[in-house]
Amino acid sequence: MEDSIEVILQDAGRVFPLSTPHPILSACTGALLAGLYGVWSLFAMPGCRKIPWRLKLLEGRTGHLADLGSGDGRLVFAASSAGFQCTGFEINSILVAYARSKALWTGVPPNQATFVKKDFWKTDLSSYNNVTAFLAPGVMELLGEKLLKELPDDARVIACRFPFPNWPHQSSAGSSLNETFAYDISAVRSHLRNAPNTAA
Repeated sequence: MEDSIEVILQDAGRVFPLSTPHPILSACTGALLAGLYGVWSLFAMPGCRKIPWRLKLLEGRTGHLADLGSGDGRLVFAASSAGFQCTGFEINSILVAYARSKALWTGVPPNQATFVKKDFWKTDLSSYNNVTAFLAPGVMELLGEKLLKELPDDARVIACRFPFPNWPHQSSAGSSLNETFAYDISAVRSHLRNAPNTAA
C-alpha cells in the first residue's frame, strides 16, 4: 500500500512539479500583482494634485470648504492648516480610512478636517462657500449645474486641470496639466444670464 502511495505522489510530482515554479503561473501572478499595484497607485496616490496652485486661488477667503473626490486628503489637510473648515467627500472607503487615520495621527481637529464616505452628487452643498474639484472632464458640465443650483452667491469654485464648459473663470494658476481655474458663482450666474443677449 505504501509503495502505491509513493508511485501516485511521484506521478503527481511529474505533472505538477513542486520544486520549480511553473512559468505560466509565475507570469499570471506577476501580471496580477502589477495590475493591483496600478489600481492602488491610481486611487491611493492621485497624480498631479498640486496643492499650492489651488490654495493660491483661495487666498483671502475663509469659511467652509468641500473637496469633491478628496482622495488621500492632501488638499483638505493643506486647506485646514490655512484656516478653512474642510469636508472631504470620497466614495473609496480605503482612502477615507487612510485620511481619517492621518488626521488622527497628525492631531488635526475634527472641526477643521472631516472625511466622509459619501456621494457628493446626493449631498446638498449649499452650506459651503468654497468648493474644490479634480474630476473627469465628462462630469464637469453636470457638476456645474448642481453647483449653480446649490451654492450661495459668494461661493468660489476651484477646478483642477479640467475647466467648467461655458463658465468664465476669474483667475487661473499653473499651466498645462497642473492648471487650476477659479470661478466666482455670482459672476458665473451673471454671465450665464446675459449670455443669450450677447449671442443675439
